[in-house]
Amino acid sequence: MKRRAILSTALLAVALPGLALASEKKAEKKKGGGESYIQIPTLAATTSTASGRRGILTVETGVDIPDGGLRSHCEASLPRVRAAFAQVVQIYAAGLTPGSVPNADFLATSLQREADRVLGRKGARVLLGAILVN
Repeated sequence: MKRRAILSTALLAVALPGLALASEKKAEKKKGGGESYIQIPTLAATTSTASGRRGILTVETGVDIPDGGLRSHCEASLPRVRAAFAQVVQIYAAGLTPGSVPNADFLATSLQREADRVLGRKGARVLLGAILVN
């Protein structure tokens, strides 16, 4: 009986440092886009296609915020930021003429204005990924 206790204690002593290193590696893993980047979940809105059917405008976006205080404020108000971005995309998609190409510059300017308004000050930079009409 004592041999089992000693053996299990020895195995546990050998395994614990490995588990601690594995958890440290997960904590050190860098997220995509860098430490100052916050990815916003994909935004979608309905629009009309050239054939007259309903289509979907999909926009991938994120916010790059080098200032740590503003970044933590943005992470705390991420639902408000996403709602403001979704509203901009929905309004833009509703006015998009069938068969036309989305204007990335106009979307970027509108999303940047909303980011500055929701966060209360400038310092966040809106980055656009893919803009698709399907």
